[in-house]
Amino acid sequence: MSDRIFGLIIAVVALAFFASATQLEKPFFADPVGPKLFPYLISGAAFLAAISIIYSPDVEPAWPRFTMLTRLGMAVVVLILYAYLLKPLGFILPTILASSILSYQIKPRAIKSFITGISLSIILFVIFKYGLGLGLFAFPKFLWS
Repeated sequence: MSDRIFGLIIAVVALAFFASATQLEKPFFADPVGPKLFPYLISGAAFLAAISIIYSPDVEPAWPRFTMLTRLGMAVVVLILYAYLLKPLGFILPTILASSILSYQIKPRAIKSFITGISLSIILFVIFKYGLGLGLFAFPKFLWS
């Protein structure tokens, strides 16, 4: 029964996400697909996953223990802080922090997690800035002025 409740919640969230994506306005200078395609795809995939959970639930689902829920909660907090720190601190510093912390949660080795964070932030910056042409700032703007 808990699987079906979870599936229903995900279905409602997916539909709300789809409805909010319909409100996005197409900017004057936009790519051919516009800003709505990605939210439509994500909400559609989430809705299909929710429907499959509702119609074929596990007989006895194994929900995570409290310690795992705590770690998941910490990951959510890290990602929310990452979103808020991205604009004032640039791309590289918040990405180093977030990916290092999340890597440490997966395998608690501080040095390797930090190296992973540095590597991931630099590689992602190069891909996003030069490969995809996004207007990212590497570091905070106050360092450049």
